[in-house]
Amino acid sequence: MVTRGDEFDDFVRGSSTRLLRTAVLLTGDRPAAEDLVQEVYERVYVRWRWIKGAPEPYARKALANLVANRWRRKGRKPEVALAAGHDRPTPDGSDDYAVRDQLLTALQELPPRQRAVIVLRYYEDLTELQTADALGCSVGTVKSQTSRGLEKLRLITEPAILEGLR
Repeated sequence: MVTRGDEFDDFVRGSSTRLLRTAVLLTGDRPAAEDLVQEVYERVYVRWRWIKGAPEPYARKALANLVANRWRRKGRKPEVALAAGHDRPTPDGSDDYAVRDQLLTALQELPPRQRAVIVLRYYEDLTELQTADALGCSVGTVKSQTSRGLEKLRLITEPAILEGLR
């Protein structure tokens, strides 16, 4: 007989890697991301019997809300993972790794709302409607924040890529 606890344990095992990756991308800080994921699991567990269908969309929405709430409490100041000029991991020499590292660093420079939309749309591969639902906003907001976020990423990354080619 499968118990409520067993189902929840299976959910945690199956979703922890994805939720933690999303939380790290949203916050830029692994310890903060781990705390957020733990808090999401607490919220999901309390509401477990009332969650209809797959619990992962509920958990993703809870995660996005927690990040937004922390952002609001901090007076809309974006979290900064590393100070400028701070030592970063050295790329292993492959172009793919360097570009990925640059994109992840640039992602942390986006305002929290744009970062959340980009992470949910392109890292979590959610539709515009699913992203809007997860963030509690309109599809139009998702579209505009996506457009602004991608443009800002282009402005941040393209000069550095061009500089690396010289």
